Amino acid sequence: MGIAVLAMKASVIEMFLVLLLIGNSEAKEVTKKSKKPKLSVPQINCDVKAGKIINPEFIAKCPAGCQDPKYHVYGTDIYASYSSVCGAAVHSGVVDNSGGKILVRKVAGQSGYKGSYSNGIRSLSLPRWRESFIISEGKQKRGMTYPSTLEYSSPKSSTAKADETTKSYQKSTILLSTTPQPTTTTRRPATTPAEPLSTTPRLWTSLDTTTASTTTITAKLQPAGHRVRDTGFRSTAAYAGNHSITQTHTAGETGSWKPGLALLDAGSRPNEELKTRSLEPASKGDPNCKVDLSFLIDGSWSIGKRRFRIQKQFLKDISQALDIGPAGPLLGIVQFGDDPSMEFNLKTHANSRDLKAAIEKIPQKGGLSNVGRALSFVTKNFFSNANGNRGGAPNVAIVMVDGWPTDKVEEASRLARESGINIFFITIEGAVENEKQNVIEPNFVDKAVCRRNGFYSLNVLSWFSLHKIVQPLVKRVCDTNRLACSKTCLNSADIGFVIDGSSSVGTGNFRTLLQFVANLSKEFEISDTDTRIGAVQYTYEQRLEFGFDKYSTKQDILNAIKRVNYWSGGTSTGAAINYALEHLFKKSKPNKRKLMILITDGRSYDDVRIPAMAAHQNGVITYSIGIAWAAQDELEVIATHPTKDHSFFVDEFDDLYKSVPKIIQNICTEFNSQPRN
Repeated sequence: MGIAVLAMKASVIEMFLVLLLIGNSEAKEVTKKSKKPKLSVPQINCDVKAGKIINPEFIAKCPAGCQDPKYHVYGTDIYASYSSVCGAAVHSGVVDNSGGKILVRKVAGQSGYKGSYSNGIRSLSLPRWRESFIISEGKQKRGMTYPSTLEYSSPKSSTAKADETTKSYQKSTILLSTTPQPTTTTRRPATTPAEPLSTTPRLWTSLDTTTASTTTITAKLQPAGHRVRDTGFRSTAAYAGNHSITQTHTAGETGSWKPGLALLDAGSRPNEELKTRSLEPASKGDPNCKVDLSFLIDGSWSIGKRRFRIQKQFLKDISQALDIGPAGPLLGIVQFGDDPSMEFNLKTHANSRDLKAAIEKIPQKGGLSNVGRALSFVTKNFFSNANGNRGGAPNVAIVMVDGWPTDKVEEASRLARESGINIFFITIEGAVENEKQNVIEPNFVDKAVCRRNGFYSLNVLSWFSLHKIVQPLVKRVCDTNRLACSKTCLNSADIGFVIDGSSSVGTGNFRTLLQFVANLSKEFEISDTDTRIGAVQYTYEQRLEFGFDKYSTKQDILNAIKRVNYWSGGTSTGAAINYALEHLFKKSKPNKRKLMILITDGRSYDDVRIPAMAAHQNGVITYSIGIAWAAQDELEVIATHPTKDHSFFVDEFDDLYKSVPKIIQNICTEFNSQPRN
């Protein structure tokens, strides 16, 4: 009996131990599962731009060596998404040149980005960009999860969509017959009935609403006495009798359709059998004319209904000639009157067929011809990422004006051009001699365009001659090599020369120095809307020789340079830089590139470091040119980073001319390294 009890106790103990072991094992498994997975941080390269990464917020690891100036950065604290992510991280001080983890968060685009020099990186200024980002330490926020792999944007997506669209259109056919089709229909008018006209019938449509494998659209011609509104079929002739036009679509198709056949002419017989034609595939657009176009059309009351229809026909002819498509030109329309309104943007219609149908439906808004207000609207709103702006394609605005604008256009045009928009003006039936006193801004076309050689402006004597300029306009718009009215390195700067007039220079050398200034100035396109030139001469004191707004032609600038009188005295270069900032660059126009070219032949009597830093922080790109006894260390302090591109030295005044091509080359290289929005 005792032995049996002991055996039972041993068995119970053994079972308890087994259960205990099983429980411990399960507890360990639960503990393992409940452990927080370790964050996997994706690695990125130094040249990766924020705009290429789709994720709105992410943690990434930067490699070493991203301090190299070839990895461009735009802005300070808030960076344009065209910037190198890791370059911006080094500039902001979140990591050093050895790399490390960073947290990146996308934010809205800014109207301007200010360049600065920080942590060994010179960031560049940028007028505006469509997206920004900020950088902080690469620590995971509580409750946040971050991607272990980053998603990059693909340039092929739009092409793939275009291929799908093309395939869908290849399935469609048109059947045109006088035999009635057996369909179940819901009848409705295709367009709003127009005013009576005795020679033209009205066009109505019947739409099959069944779910069969085909959809039939029937257009019935009503008796003569009404006017045809354009629904894709174009004709101006009268029609006799009642006829039916049917179009068949394969089930599942999307998008618009193209008839591909003209209606019967007046002399056609009612029972004549017409041929069937297949739909043409949707075009991807002309790749030799990849531009983003904004047409500003005149909707004012002065144009009248008839001329407004002529204007719309002109737009349809332009869209056909351009061959609209995602790989070629895209076109949107803004109509102006008292106020502008966007009819549709760049991504609304992806082929000429759809675009022409949309143009026909545009109603006239009326009002005055406020062109300046419309240009301001386009500058601020039209060419945005949300409206289909492609970034790499030139931005072009084509303005159509009946007579003359009822507001001023010069300032609005300048801001548009400085935002990277090429402006074309088409003026129709301009003011005659006795009407010119009514024009608010004389010579408004010359003030609006950046070239007065006729390339950017076309004058049409009559609305009925408008069709003659379709091909010339298309040829100019597609000539992307000549679309130079967006900013270039030669037409977009305010350049201030800071000239050493100290005693060590001497009268003869001073004239050589002025010739050097003239040689540089000759290279730029000078006008009140292009590059502007100003000059300061300094010794112990400073003197403004002429400001940016003093002269607006190249010849006037060259004459002004010749008239500068040699001063003689000491060499206070630091004070001269401060003086130029206050009296020249403080009056620079918004969005103009600010270039200071300082020329000296000796060491400064005062400190140049703080004034030079002030120039850099204010976005002034500074070039230092030293001659003879100039101090190399001072030249490097004055020059914008990288100093090798912005600092020059010659042994003698007579050698100054040799450095002109290199200085111009460096100015243009730096300008062209900036992105185009």
